[in-house]
Amino acid sequence: MILVQEVQRGRPFSRRIQPGDLSDHLNQELNPNIEKAMTTITLHGTPLETIGTLPAPGSQAPPFTLAKTDLSDTTLADFAGKTVVLNIFPSIDTPVCAASVRHFNQDVGQRDNTVALCISADLPFAHHRFCEVEGLKNVIPLSVFRSPAFGRDYGVLITTGPIAGLLSRAVIIIDPAGKVVYTEQVPEISQEPDYAKAMAALV
Repeated sequence: MILVQEVQRGRPFSRRIQPGDLSDHLNQELNPNIEKAMTTITLHGTPLETIGTLPAPGSQAPPFTLAKTDLSDTTLADFAGKTVVLNIFPSIDTPVCAASVRHFNQDVGQRDNTVALCISADLPFAHHRFCEVEGLKNVIPLSVFRSPAFGRDYGVLITTGPIAGLLSRAVIIIDPAGKVVYTEQVPEISQEPDYAKAMAALV
């Protein structure tokens, strides 16, 4: 049993939940409007769940504030008028995640009025180290370490399994008007995104 501290009608109280119910409790705490709206992905074939689903194409992209490598904040509004590619992944210190950053650095760097934001729960220092060592200048690495709402709002927070708390692997493209035009929730974390489809969706 797990003891959970909560507040109801202004008064603290405790209740016990089974370990298997912890992901449901986390989902409701982060977004009480979500009712079993989870997505199942896998890690080397083992099922994991995310907190929700990706924003629907045609919807307005949720606002966010994330940390840059110099620890300053940047927001989605900072890129208004540009096509924004969100390359979301668990950790820059894994081969597949690193490969995705290199790939988008090359592909998006050749396009005008387009930015690639590489987003994970890594600290900004890890992002800075990787991009500096690799010589990557055409992506903007961003950390969610001060912004837990990002994983909830974009439906990419992993809530079960050994990497619960990290972000799933996903690609979301936002047009210059702030509308979502393309999404891919990569079903198996050890797989890379479909780069060709993402590039074909660029405005």
